[in-house]
Formats: sequence, structure tokens, C-alpha cells
Amino acid sequence: MKVTVVGAGAVGASCAEYIAIKNFASEVVLLDIKEGYAEGKAMDLMQCASLNGFDTKISGSTNDYLKTANSDVCVITSGIPRKPGMTREELIDINAGIVKTVATNLIKYSPNTILIVVSNPMDTMAYLVHKATGLPKNKIIGMGGALDSARFKYRLAEALDAPISDVDGMVLGGHSDTGMVPLTRLATRNSVPVSEFLSEERLNQVKEDTKVGGATLTKLLGTSAWYAPGAAVSAMVHAIACDQKKMFPCSAMLEGEYNLSDICLGVPAIIGANGIEKIVEIELSNDEKTQIAESAEGVKVVNALLNV
Repeated sequence: MKVTVVGAGAVGASCAEYIAIKNFASEVVLLDIKEGYAEGKAMDLMQCASLNGFDTKISGSTNDYLKTANSDVCVITSGIPRKPGMTREELIDINAGIVKTVATNLIKYSPNTILIVVSNPMDTMAYLVHKATGLPKNKIIGMGGALDSARFKYRLAEALDAPISDVDGMVLGGHSDTGMVPLTRLATRNSVPVSEFLSEERLNQVKEDTKVGGATLTKLLGTSAWYAPGAAVSAMVHAIACDQKKMFPCSAMLEGEYNLSDICLGVPAIIGANGIEKIVEIELSNDEKTQIAESAEGVKVVNALLNV
């Protein structure tokens, strides 16, 4: 299993680190446009190998896509990160050009690869990659829902004062502060609905805290988060590499599912060796359906800014 990560910044390096530590990939290639940057990150990570007990080979390259040839999975983290006060949507003008160039170069050297899109605005960037590459819809995955759901479970465990291993929950919809739809109704603690433990007011607070999870971290850190995004990516790559058939909420191209078409939006999907192997349609309440529809409209507004 060969994995390429484009963008050797904090998110990309975290992706490479977590993938290597899990020891399921034979090779990880880090690529960046900044001279020597990916090579330095790769060297630093390889010097962790004996300490962290992994045998995955990590190499770095400055913008040489030939080094990425025959990658099974490629992760696109390229683009500028969010700054405090900046919405994901404000990134589109800069990041669309970067992501389109990266995706087409990756496909040139790895035509059978599966692409995982991390760059923001993530749903729109996943949509752009579909239009730019023409890959089958199962081979392009937007990472956002897996990250948003991890943040949702963190907030639920915090509210419940419970170990996070007790908690399960999903976030659907767009990967944006206004587009996320945390499914509090279906969230559980060891199969018991969390509404048995938490008041409606507290659950609403969990929901709102989840929706601004990225913005909260950006305000604290002065830039986007990287540990949890890297962990989310590594979990998805692991599911592909080991054909785990795991269900992740992720941004997928919809063709009638959830009554939506020609849009990438966060929905539950089975992830395995073929990428998105099945989109899972769950029964939503009327309120949840309305929220998903509103989220989709928000994503379409941003998509309309693309030149595709």
C-alpha cells in the first residue's frame, strides 16, 4: 500500500505520522511546493520510526509528482489554512486553483488511486475534484464528516462526563459552521439514547459547540487544527487499505440519495478497498431532513463560485 499526502504542513504531516504509526502502509510520500519542506518533515518522521515501532517508509519531495506514481490512496491537504475570523467559504478563490492542479497531477501518475479531499471548503473542493478528474464517484471522498463526528463525540462525552469509548454519534451535512447537522436524536451512550442522560438544553449546547468546533480551535490556535484531521484521514486510509467496510460520515457525490443530486455532502458511507462502497440512507426526522436540505443549499451557493 502506497499513500501520497500532498501538503506537508501541520495537517499533512499529521496524516503521514498517524498512517505510519498504524503500520499498514509500506510507503508514504509527502509532497509540497516549498523547497525542502516535505523532505525535512519526512526525515523528522522517519527518525521516529525506531522509537514508535513502525516500518512504513516515509519520503518527501518538492513538487515532483513522479515520486507519487502508483499510489493506492492520495490525500489532498493543499491550500491555505483558515485564519481567525475567516470562514471556510472565504478560502475558495485561492484553494480551488491549488486543488484542481494537485488532483489532475495525481491522476496523471496514479490513474487508479482513491482521493481523499481535506482542503477547505471541503465539500466544494470534493465536488471540484469530481468535475476536474472524472473519476468514478466511489473514488473521491471528502474527509469532513469523520472529523465533525469525532468532535461531536468529544462534546457528548464532555457533557455526559463519560469515557469517549461509551459514546457514539454522527454529524451529517456540510463541513461548515452553519451546514453541520449533528444527529443528537440518534446519539447513544452504550446503545442508550443520550437524551436519557442530558436535557434538551444541554444537547442543543453540544450541537452548537460541535458546529463551531473548527472555528473554536482556529481562534485558540491562530490557525486550523491538525491532530484530529490527521487522525480522521488515517482512519479512512486504514479502512481502505485493510478493506474494513467501516461506516464513516463523509462527503460523497450524491445522485438521488437523500433527495439530492450533483452535490458532495456529508452522509454515512461504507468505506473499503473500493473507496465509497455504499452510501447508507438512514431514516431522518422531518426537522433533520429540513436541516440537510438547508445545508445542501449552502454548499450549492459556494459551488456556484467555481469555474467548472
